Amino acid sequence: MTWLGILEVLAVVMAVLAIILAMMILVAFARRIIPKSIPELKLIKKIKKDKPKMSKDTASEGVTFNDIFMFMIAVPLVLLWVGFAGFVIHSGLQDDSVLEQIEGYTTLIAILGGPALLIIKDALDVWKQEQAEKTAFYKVKAQAVIDYNDHAQKQAQMIEAKAQEQEHKMESKK
Repeated sequence: MTWLGILEVLAVVMAVLAIILAMMILVAFARRIIPKSIPELKLIKKIKKDKPKMSKDTASEGVTFNDIFMFMIAVPLVLLWVGFAGFVIHSGLQDDSVLEQIEGYTTLIAILGGPALLIIKDALDVWKQEQAEKTAFYKVKAQAVIDYNDHAQKQAQMIEAKAQEQEHKMESKK
């Protein structure tokens, strides 16, 4: 398979993924727009009312502009940047004519790489924040378990001491 064939297959795959993503976004918007008077929707709403309620913060979450931006712009940009860089490296190892034009390729990689690296950095910052929140949660949870075990041990010792005290009182009355 030639490089042109690989690029064509990659373009078709990216186009299919873009169509799937666009359909998902359209379905999400259509759910908001559909009239509420349709009988099937009333049945769905009745079923949803029987489910436990979510908090106001969770219930208000939906598809936001940032979600659309990430899936329509950021994700394809990062994939394009990584794919093109890999293509240039692979073709440079196979074909010497690519090395003759490497300055143009590296310029294009740099142009795509600037925004792509910012997006990746932001994604990593969000991931680090989530990890810090998880760590803080587990520290609090571990401290709660330690406190619970400490109180349980103190209570068991107190019960044992009261039982021994009661036993001594009963023996002294005899």
